[in-house]
Amino acid sequence: MFLICSSLLGCFARKESNEILKTGTWRATLEIQGQMVPFILECRKDDGDGYDFYLQNAGERLLLDEVTITNDSVDIGLHIFDANIKARIHGDTLKGLFIKNFAADYEIPFRAVYGQSYRFEKATEQKDTPDFGGKYRVEFVHEGDTTEAIALFQQFGDSVTGTFLTKTGDYRFLEGNVSNGLLNLSTFDGNYIYLFKAAKDPDGKLKGEFYSGKAWYETWVAVKDENASLPDAEALTYLKEGYDRIDFTFPDVSGKMVSLTDEKYKGKVVIIQLLGTWCPNCMDETIFLVDWYRRNKERDVEIIGLAYERKADFAYASERVKKMVKRMGVGYDIVIAGSENKEEASKTLPMLNKVIAFPTTIFVGKDGKVKKIHTGFSGPGTGMYYDQFIQRFDETVNELLMSNLN
Repeated sequence: MFLICSSLLGCFARKESNEILKTGTWRATLEIQGQMVPFILECRKDDGDGYDFYLQNAGERLLLDEVTITNDSVDIGLHIFDANIKARIHGDTLKGLFIKNFAADYEIPFRAVYGQSYRFEKATEQKDTPDFGGKYRVEFVHEGDTTEAIALFQQFGDSVTGTFLTKTGDYRFLEGNVSNGLLNLSTFDGNYIYLFKAAKDPDGKLKGEFYSGKAWYETWVAVKDENASLPDAEALTYLKEGYDRIDFTFPDVSGKMVSLTDEKYKGKVVIIQLLGTWCPNCMDETIFLVDWYRRNKERDVEIIGLAYERKADFAYASERVKKMVKRMGVGYDIVIAGSENKEEASKTLPMLNKVIAFPTTIFVGKDGKVKKIHTGFSGPGTGMYYDQFIQRFDETVNELLMSNLN
């Protein structure tokens, strides 16, 4: 007999099962706030006797290769995140929970159906499909507070992909459709769950709703605007008056203390990355930096990642960082800097006005002085904004490498 305990399914004893996990496409949903958030999972046999899943959102396929089958149950580790999907296999269905391990009682109902490849339901009757494609100026509203954003939507027939950009980052790869006149977009990256809905007014204005996780809800309005812009990402985070350098001493994952004044970094251009292993935008920037550093590490340049984790506990944080380093092949230094709470993070770097966003990227010249600070990150889901970030990044580093120490 094998004992299974679940807050969703109860606790009971059962015999071993002959259920087999089917390879192919599964349409999955997570239930939040009375809404069903769909995404696509693709199951494949791995190189041995096990299985891999691919988490699919628009053009992204995230490999999930920590898959454990026990009798009729499957446990899927979710990439670098401290989260799992645990479900029972019953023929063409999976039913269970999405669990955030670092949070108390964070369990969300999960269900998947084999052989279904659509994301949102198609329209029952839709003669003229409204066109939601384009660039929009957006305002999100939450309890009276507003946040500016830019929306980028691409529409082909009734299929839509896109993202939202804010001053602190982007909402990554959104995918959905237009059904019965309404826009539906969703994404699930292994940690965050997003659902966007909107209708179009006769004048072209979009009015929508945004659901995130167990409780976060906002309304939003959008107006098409090719000139929509956000605050300058290089002006939001800055050194306080009287400072021209950044200084810190933090332990690496083995406990060895690391400082920017160490011999390894003297006379070099140093890129400091404020990140968290829980942060999908940080994951995107890390993917970029890993490849960039591999190609440029012989050019008197170093990168130091300052990790701010969900728990202010060194053992927990170091294990999360070790997993990220191994999975993503990180070749640069990462230290444990503190908690992801932005007020607490700001205390660890008192020379900054404040920590506004993860990630934040600080460029230090060969003379040890801070030359530029970039808040947030526009990832690959943002298209041209991602290309512009890369171009600006390369220009900045090249200029610093060419400058003299004095």
